Amino acid sequence: MIEASLVDSQVKIWDEDDADQIHDEKYYGKKMEKGELLLSMSEALHLVDRDEIVVKEDDQEMNREEAFEKFCSLDEEFAQKFQVYSDLRQRGYIVKSGFKFGAHFRVYPRGVNPYVDGPKDNKQHTQWVVHAVSENKTMSFQEMSRAVRLANNIRATMLWGVVDSENGVTYYEVDHVNP
Repeated sequence: MIEASLVDSQVKIWDEDDADQIHDEKYYGKKMEKGELLLSMSEALHLVDRDEIVVKEDDQEMNREEAFEKFCSLDEEFAQKFQVYSDLRQRGYIVKSGFKFGAHFRVYPRGVNPYVDGPKDNKQHTQWVVHAVSENKTMSFQEMSRAVRLANNIRATMLWGVVDSENGVTYYEVDHVNP
């Protein structure tokens, strides 16, 4: 089992061979200069659920429930983000951070290598920019418009992953209309 450590609100795999396996073969995380792999909490818990890693905090192994509770305490939106992340991964999509696009995730089509350098054809670009919200979340039209504009700037579609009270996820596409 691959060991990972909780560091602040991120999870690191320190062993370079383990990091390469998770990153290069399965497209999780972000490689750092010294060879370690930085995982988001959603990526880490998804890998815990798949029995691929074990997460430790202060050299103490956390079980799945402990990791979930810890991650929720570090990020009040974690439960929704994880539900959407996990749903997208289970559907076979490659899911990366959408932070620089003002959303939780950017999603690549199945079978695409998101790490290809240089010019990409349309099929290799981000397909969706996804923001995870609970079904009780309210948003202004300005917030929605801003998100759609950012997604459209990278030729992606804006989706809201809405998590209901039973942890089901429904996706809503929002686009702008030119008058």
